[in-house]
Amino acid sequence: MSGHSKWKTIKHKKAATDAKRGKIFTRLGREITIAARAGGGDPNVNFNLRLAVDKAKSANMPKDNIERAIKRGTGELKGEELAEVTYEGYAPHGVALLVQVLTDNKNRTVADVRRILTRQGGTLAEAGAVAWQFERKGYIAIEPDGVDEDNIFEVAVEAGAEDVVFGDNMIEIYAELSDFQAVRQALENAGIEFETSELAMIPQNTLQLEEKGTLQVMGVIEALEDLDDTQQVYSNLDISDEVMSKYEAAS
Repeated sequence: MSGHSKWKTIKHKKAATDAKRGKIFTRLGREITIAARAGGGDPNVNFNLRLAVDKAKSANMPKDNIERAIKRGTGELKGEELAEVTYEGYAPHGVALLVQVLTDNKNRTVADVRRILTRQGGTLAEAGAVAWQFERKGYIAIEPDGVDEDNIFEVAVEAGAEDVVFGDNMIEIYAELSDFQAVRQALENAGIEFETSELAMIPQNTLQLEEKGTLQVMGVIEALEDLDDTQQVYSNLDISDEVMSKYEAAS
């Protein structure tokens, strides 16, 4: 599993300080609204909503914005009609992609996704062509600087974590959906801070490319993430710590 989420984790870190806060807050607000619509407006009961609210707080989204997004989801405030859609496709070199969007216009969004993939050497695939390569799991990322790795490993595994991967840039923890809440709570109780905590689509197998090809695919992912309707982009690309360090240095 190692390496699948490094790109998305770095993008998350950048988003927290991005100058385009309005765009970021719109995405986060939509995620909160959808979670509240599906499971109710109480984060203590609706775990998906709690994850979305925590993500918004980590990006310094104002409390009023969060509360309005919840009320739009519960119907207390009128909001836009949004549909959740996952598009499947391939980046160059056969890298599998899942593009999760929230949109009020499916025709516009699918055209945008197809245009980016086509222009950059990829293709849009039929439903089911790519999704079978991924599995939904709980995912937590922790910055490795100044932390006790043995303690993190012990706490996570004892709480039910499936895997803990230690990298130069990030410590990644994976858990089955049934164990994810317990793992997350155990880390919180132990005073361990995490950079990312979410339900994610994890590739069952990853694909490694040479540096040039890796950077090319990262460019495709970045272009897809820049679309207004995009919430998440997942791939089976395994990005090495070396390439990721070069990307961070150049960003």
